[in-house]
Amino acid sequence: MNTDFRMDEGAVPGAAVDGGTVVNARNLRKAYKNKVALDGTSFEIGAGRIIGLIGPNGAGKTTALKAMLGLIPFEGDLKVLGRDPRTERDELMKDVCFIADVAVLPRWMRVREAIDFVDGVHPRFDRARCERFLANTQLKPGMRVREMSKGMIVQLHLALVMAIDARFLVLDEPTLGLDILYRKQFYQRLLEDYFDEQKTILITTHQVEEVENILTDVMFIRDGKVVLDASMDEVGERFVELLADPEHTEQARGLQPVDERAMAFGKTVMLFDGVPRSTLAPLGETRIPGLADLFVATMKGTYA
Repeated sequence: MNTDFRMDEGAVPGAAVDGGTVVNARNLRKAYKNKVALDGTSFEIGAGRIIGLIGPNGAGKTTALKAMLGLIPFEGDLKVLGRDPRTERDELMKDVCFIADVAVLPRWMRVREAIDFVDGVHPRFDRARCERFLANTQLKPGMRVREMSKGMIVQLHLALVMAIDARFLVLDEPTLGLDILYRKQFYQRLLEDYFDEQKTILITTHQVEEVENILTDVMFIRDGKVVLDASMDEVGERFVELLADPEHTEQARGLQPVDERAMAFGKTVMLFDGVPRSTLAPLGETRIPGLADLFVATMKGTYA
């Protein structure tokens, strides 16, 4: 079955043009000793978007991030905020903020030391704004990370992030190791208190369901290639999931679903790309697929 949902070359729904493009990548290639991590990868990211970069382990997510942040050499053409990360990294990083998972804060570090550190390394950090945010929490300047609950660690991390006035925020598995309550809190506060049309956020995560409702765009990456690059609006228009009635299963298969899976009571769920909902409705129940189901269908065979 065909599970390659690649868009036409150069088509980037929702991406801004002429100065509104935050990332423009063409034919990126990066090979390690025994693996090609990026294989002719091309994509664009427009300003004022929240993009989910989603893929299995080893798909090329981290390599793509490192290329955008100027941390590795690579082949191809890449501009981030109009700059080449390989030759203009110092200037570029004045407008970029990179945050890894919240569990990386050293347990010995105090709140004021975390603030001092970020204040010293990022030119767009607003210390007063960070301290105003923390004033509404139970966190005190002398408190160490090891004394904090997970919720407090999230609050500290959020305060540090939201006090950086960066045009491009890169979040690499930002809520790894946190339970669902704190993960939801992190994304909700990020959306309400940080994001605006002047900022662009790129998120990599394995918890697809939790970012689905805040994303404007999604990119699936597999084996170093972008296999789905679409706005969330387009995902809702292109893809339809059909819970086929048993008597209509073969008729539905004739419409060439890109994936199918068996359900209880003899029913089958099929995923269609580009087939009108009106065509599928007589064959069973239709719905917009969840991003997790779309991801699983796209990655079938990846874990073989």
